[in-house]
Amino acid sequence: MKLNPQAVIFDLDGVITDTAHLHFLAWKHIAEDVGIMIDEAFNDTLKGISRGESLQRILQHGGKAGEFTLEACAQLAERKNELYVHSLRQLTVNSVLPGIRELLVTLRKMHIPVGLASVSLNAPAILQALDISHYFDFCADAALISRSKPDPEIFLAACAGLGVDPQQCIGIEDAQAGIDAINACGMLSVGIGTGLTGASMQLSSTELLTWPCLSAFWQHDK
Repeated sequence: MKLNPQAVIFDLDGVITDTAHLHFLAWKHIAEDVGIMIDEAFNDTLKGISRGESLQRILQHGGKAGEFTLEACAQLAERKNELYVHSLRQLTVNSVLPGIRELLVTLRKMHIPVGLASVSLNAPAILQALDISHYFDFCADAALISRSKPDPEIFLAACAGLGVDPQQCIGIEDAQAGIDAINACGMLSVGIGTGLTGASMQLSSTELLTWPCLSAFWQHDK
């Protein structure tokens, strides 16, 4: 029998809870303020991307790239965050995606460390609202990350914080940029949802993300 993974590293949005629509509503408000229209399909392309880079993509999408100073961009990004943080008040313990709480409980019983690799600066507050902070042994600090996914920096930071070898860990993501980041640091990647490429294993929903599933996947691939 092969050893278990040294750790399991989770993304947040779309894996633990789904705040994509809340992000969309906040960005839609900001975009409209500067005369740009975006839809949810475009918002999907912002998954796993930092706030600053998301704003730049929106401005480029609307043909307004380069029209705003760095200070103006910072103000727009901060306003978006204020709208988003306000909307987080509607999150409850019931906002955890199906199967995730059960998986976290099992990983704790198995003594397998759990980490978080989210570019969201609001990640700690979200985990607290969901009442699952105590299941996470280390959360990478997005404020200290200089390169967004698909760069592997944040996953490497999570592994370093846990004191584990990335090549002996499993990473779970729902965005292509996240899958690419996981693969770049040598972790086994689990993709949640559709339309992803390169994931070591892909599942249609978090309901299928169980410990027996992850364990079988790990034993097979390692």
